[in-house]
Amino acid sequence: MATKKRPIIIGVTGGSSSGKTTVSKSILQRLLGHSISIIQQDSYYNDQSDMTIEERKKVNYDHPDAFDDDLLVKHLNDLLNYKSIEKPVYDYTKFTRSKETKIQEPTDVIILEGILILNDKRLRDLMDIKVFVDTDDDIRLIRRIKRDIADRGRSLDSVIQQYLATVRPMYHQFVEPSKRYADIIIPRGGKNVVAIDLLVTKVQAIFGNDNSNSLIDY
Repeated sequence: MATKKRPIIIGVTGGSSSGKTTVSKSILQRLLGHSISIIQQDSYYNDQSDMTIEERKKVNYDHPDAFDDDLLVKHLNDLLNYKSIEKPVYDYTKFTRSKETKIQEPTDVIILEGILILNDKRLRDLMDIKVFVDTDDDIRLIRRIKRDIADRGRSLDSVIQQYLATVRPMYHQFVEPSKRYADIIIPRGGKNVVAIDLLVTKVQAIFGNDNSNSLIDY
C-alpha cells in the first residue's frame, strides 16, 4: 500500500508591503493544476473583541505578541495531517477578527505568508522552504500608504504615524533579523521573475520526485 506524502509548506516573509503577497500569488499562478493554497498570518491576529476600538488602535500589530501563533501552529499541523480547519477572518477596519470563519481544506502545497512567520521556531520547523522578500524601506512605505488608504480605510496621517511608531522599528527588531533563517532571499519582491521561476522549478521537482526529502512519508 502506497504511503501518503506530507504536504509541502513554503514560508514567504519580509517587511510590510515588501511584495510577499505578489510573490505568493505568483507561485500559486505558476502551479495551477496542483493542489495548493495560501495561508496568511494576518488571519491569525489575536481576537480583540473584548477591547474598545480605541484600545485596539493602540496595539502594536508588528510585534510577535500580536499574533495567535498557538492557533496557527495547530491549524498547520491539522493541514499537514490532511484535516480541514476553520480559518479566522480578520477585519482590518475593526482591528479584530470578524465573527465568521472560513473552511480551509488541506492541500499538497501550503504557502504560509506573513511578516513574522520565521520568528517562531515552531513555525520554522514546519516549513520545507523559507523565503525572505527583501525590498527597500522607501518602496515598502509608499506601497503601504497606498494600500492602507485604499483597502483598509486608514488616513494618511494614521498610516505614517503607525509606520514611524511600530512598523519601521519592529521591522528592524524582528523582521529583518529573521532573514538569517531564510533558504532563499528574493530582492525586489514580485518583480524578480527569475527568483520566482527558480523557486517554482524547485517545487515542481519535488512534485515529480517521489523520493524527495521534502515530501515526508507518514
